[in-house]
Amino acid sequence: MIKETWPPDVFEALFRASADPWDFETTPYERSKLEHLLSCIPGKHTGFAVELGCAIGVGTRKLAERCDRILAVDASATALGMARTRCAEMLHVSFVEAFLPGGYPALQAAGCDLMIVSELLYFLTKDDIRKLAACVTTSLKKNGALLLVNWTGHTDTPCTGDEAADCFIQACSERFWEVDYSERSKSYRLERVRYAGEPKLEDPHETG
Repeated sequence: MIKETWPPDVFEALFRASADPWDFETTPYERSKLEHLLSCIPGKHTGFAVELGCAIGVGTRKLAERCDRILAVDASATALGMARTRCAEMLHVSFVEAFLPGGYPALQAAGCDLMIVSELLYFLTKDDIRKLAACVTTSLKKNGALLLVNWTGHTDTPCTGDEAADCFIQACSERFWEVDYSERSKSYRLERVRYAGEPKLEDPHETG
């Protein structure tokens, strides 16, 4: 297991070697995961969303249908180039290249209504995960929401998906942001985190 946070050149090399190294465009797993993620967004529409780890923009494009404005962030210039092409006609979507947590775009992300952190945390050390949690909770409006998705299978990363998610959630809890919805599939876990004291939302998958 690699003990340090993965540097940006690792991700750049992956996207240069393959246009879609994680099969975002082709696998039922990725499609199902994205559908579940989108279903957990509070309300039918969101003002300003920040997507951390946007990769080639498959999720960004779907998210753009639900938001007035999106800031999409990734560490790989090659991935961002593909994401920009995919979302070229969507003028309300902007992109920034940044390595997290050190390069977190605090000014651009300030005052967001929704934060997406998908399949990113386990590439970071626990110390960097805690730093990112501080950044994210500072950017979000108090009535906003944070959505986390983490792979729970085997990884050769600094943390497992469960370790990464638990560390991040604990760091958020220390800042009074609490999980208000969670689900677990065979291969990933999803959590929605909101500020303590905000009105409870309905279960997004409750059939009534």
